[in-house]
Amino acid sequence: MTADQIIVLAVIVGALILFATEWLSIDLVGILILVSLTATGVITPEEGLSGFSNPAAITVAFMFVLSYSLLKTGSLQRIGPYLGPIFKKNFNLGILIMMIFIGLVSAFINNTPIVAMFIPVMVSVANLSGYSPSKLLIPLSYASIFGGMCTMIGTSTNMLVSGIAVENGIEAFPMFLSAPIGLVFVVVGAVYIFLFGKRLLPDRISTEDLSQKFGMRDYLSEIEILDESEFVGQRIMDSILASELSIDVIEVRRNGNLFTLPPGDFVIQSGDVLKLQCDVEKIKALRDRLKVNFNTDAVRLNQSEIQKGDTSILELIITSGSEFEGKSLREMDFRRRYRAVPLAILHHEKVVHDDLHKVELKAGDIILTEIKTHRLNNIKRQEMSQKSPFIVLSEQGVIDFNRKKFLTVLSVIAGVVLISSLNLMSIPIATLLGAVVLVLSKTISMREVHESIEWKIIFLLAGALSLGIAMNSSGLAAIIADGLLANLGTYGPVVILSGLYLMTSLLTEVMSNNASAALLSPIAITTATEMQLSPYPFMIAVMVAASASFMTPIGYQTNTMVYSAGQYKFGDFFKIGVGLNLLFWILATLLIPVFYPF
Repeated sequence: MTADQIIVLAVIVGALILFATEWLSIDLVGILILVSLTATGVITPEEGLSGFSNPAAITVAFMFVLSYSLLKTGSLQRIGPYLGPIFKKNFNLGILIMMIFIGLVSAFINNTPIVAMFIPVMVSVANLSGYSPSKLLIPLSYASIFGGMCTMIGTSTNMLVSGIAVENGIEAFPMFLSAPIGLVFVVVGAVYIFLFGKRLLPDRISTEDLSQKFGMRDYLSEIEILDESEFVGQRIMDSILASELSIDVIEVRRNGNLFTLPPGDFVIQSGDVLKLQCDVEKIKALRDRLKVNFNTDAVRLNQSEIQKGDTSILELIITSGSEFEGKSLREMDFRRRYRAVPLAILHHEKVVHDDLHKVELKAGDIILTEIKTHRLNNIKRQEMSQKSPFIVLSEQGVIDFNRKKFLTVLSVIAGVVLISSLNLMSIPIATLLGAVVLVLSKTISMREVHESIEWKIIFLLAGALSLGIAMNSSGLAAIIADGLLANLGTYGPVVILSGLYLMTSLLTEVMSNNASAALLSPIAITTATEMQLSPYPFMIAVMVAASASFMTPIGYQTNTMVYSAGQYKFGDFFKIGVGLNLLFWILATLLIPVFYPF
């Protein structure tokens, strides 16, 4: 192997480790890939930076704008009230209608914000129809994945593969190139869930008692300050509650008055009753020193009391790509920024009560928090943003439906699809034109354009595209392709295509789907070139396999988002997803050569 090939291989191994472990954010990994390859001379600076001007990056950026515009109209939330009665009457029919609707929308709109918006909708539908949310949320995530496979703008992965094709001298993929196999996957996937979902999906009844759900019985307490207590006359920030024990004071009752989420300079007086978030046993051990009385009744958090006084209890789900991801509540200044106190954090299957401000947050984590009620509207408006840091699960935020803006956005999206399909304009130029029309029509502002673009994905795409260039220019893709042909070449192109699909599908279960596509796409192109066959069937196999992540909650961002919200266990995804993965693998092996001849 040459020096360049060794460097590229080392970069790939390092990137795989970082993607799988999530030690660094995906955008930083993308930048590290780009910098490493240019700094070592494997690719030129022009080649390294070309990813930012690649049609794939441009298209993905402005599709985020179109997605945000549609979400802002409030149109998608109007489907919720119609689904409840259908589910109550016929669960299987409800699942089928929901999956077809979500699949259709996800074919043209980024699926991550769609799932973010529909999680509270489907939880509400589940409660109204008498089913557990765990029966509905995995199908919601899967349906968004199915739909994203159908068009080039359905997911950033599709545009990434198209971008790599362009870098290798292949024409950009038409809008509906993947539609034949994508539509098969939508229908087969929906039927699979229709037939087996009710039996394979877990039935975890969601308790209305939040203190039980989050194990709060031993982590919420009330104390009464006695005359001789050292707390008398102290500010909260100066007391050992904050300085030594890291205890949050949620509210103070004084002479019939209630002070919720008191600031740090609030002065404690004799007779005050403080509600605390803490390890009750830890503070009870200091009873004699502190000179306080404890409330012997457990402090409970019930959904029926979700709003009490001027505070509300909310469950906030950290979204994929959230600014909170990889950071702690202290780093994000959570209490001051939102006037909220965290009560517990549900990280997948584990509830965390201690040192909440120090916990490194991950996508899918649920923060149980008490927040000032007057701040709810701000949080709900923020939730409508495509870059919202969290989803409000306990209370569904509803935005007013704007019919005029909805019709404008719908017309623009339809125009983008039509213009691209008729080859009147390229997809990136059509999406750019669509964004311009939305701004000129005052549907959104330029500030909203800037804020709606998910820059993490753009940086990841730029890094992934530079990796594809490096694999080709160094000859590493040719070496891997030669190895693939040496082992599977005698069995024919169908088996090689099947092998590429399987490798991509398994890889995307443990790391970023975009990273999987970036790694396998150059190999697919080189393999097709060496076999003197069309690259399209091999590229399509990699493209759809990179999105077909059903066996784990970490392989695709929408799976991660529904993980905690549905109270799933890791094995729940494997139980229902392994059959789906195998079914799609078989279908891809049989049908891709039919739809896209070699």
